[in-house]
This record gives sequence, C-alpha cells and structure tokens, in this order.
Amino acid sequence: MTTLHTPNPADPSTGPDRGTLEERMSFQSRFVLVFGEIDDKLAMSTCRRLLALAEQSEAPITLLVSSPGGHVESGDAIFDMIRFVRAPVTTVGSGWVASAGCHVFLAPPKERRVCLPNTRFMIHQPAGGAGGQATDIAIQAKEILRTRERIAKVIAAQTGKSLATVLSDMERDFWMSADEAVAYGIVSRVIERQKDLA
Repeated sequence: MTTLHTPNPADPSTGPDRGTLEERMSFQSRFVLVFGEIDDKLAMSTCRRLLALAEQSEAPITLLVSSPGGHVESGDAIFDMIRFVRAPVTTVGSGWVASAGCHVFLAPPKERRVCLPNTRFMIHQPAGGAGGQATDIAIQAKEILRTRERIAKVIAAQTGKSLATVLSDMERDFWMSADEAVAYGIVSRVIERQKDLA
C-alpha cells in the first residue's frame, strides 16, 4: 500500500505558505537574489521586488548576484531599476558574475559594490545569433556593435578605466578573480561576512 505524503502546514518548507514565508523573510532582510541566467522573467521578478522594497522603506537593499549572464536588455532593466528606486542598493558578487550579470553588478556606485572571496568576474562583448536575409544580418550586426559600445562605456564609467582599454579587454572573455576585479575597479572591496556590509 502506498502512503501519500500530506504536507504539514506547520512546516515552512512545504505547502502554499512557503512562498509567503520567503517573501516575508526577503522583506525583513531586504535581500534580493539574482541567481542564474538573466531573462525577462528574472528581470521582472527582480524589478518587482526592488520596487516593493523601496516602497516599503528607503533603508538599503542588498542584491546578491551570481549569474553567467543572459539577455542583454533584461540585464538593462535590472541595471536601470537599481538606479531608479529611491532606496540605495548594494550589489554583492557571489560565485560568478559574468556578462549581463556583471552589467547588473555595476549599477550602484563603486562603494556599494562588494563581493565574496571566491567570486569570479567576466566581461566580454555581446554575442549575436544573426540569421535571415543579408540586410537583416547587417542590421543585427550594427545593433550588436552599438550594444558593445554602450556596455563598454558603462564599464569604463563605473571602473575608471579608459574606453579603449575596456573595448580591448572585451574582445575575448576577460576573467578576473575577486582581487583582480578590485584592481580593475569593478569591486570596491572583498568581504567574508554579512556584518562586513555595514
């Protein structure tokens, strides 16, 4: 005979209240997680959370980033929302912060960009999947170059590097350790514990 498992309503890890509990914990801690590939769904949920937390209070928000990158414009949405909300946002790198993930990470001022010791960072030029007619391919190639220039300008402005240096570094996947990212200007300092955020 098979025994069916009935979720215990008192157990916060099961049942319909799990999402509600996570929401409450997020609002109490004022932490937002950007983990995994950045797409329109992650961008929407992140922007919604940032808006809700900023509406609740102007106390600082901490955004943890661990992402291989993803859709450029979805990263743009999160980047712009970090700057849009009235509550100050601190980004904390963890795991890997690459491509569009690094773009999101760079949104706050430098003093509000920190990372954990084992974080790796990577910048590169946007990739394209151009297809179709020759004229369409030409249009897409032009847009990729414009996006590359725009992202490079953001990296240069946020790190203090020259645009020429950034464009050169972006030609290939440019990986950095936590300490190398500090030297590059992406990160202000490496932290080990939550109390180090203060």
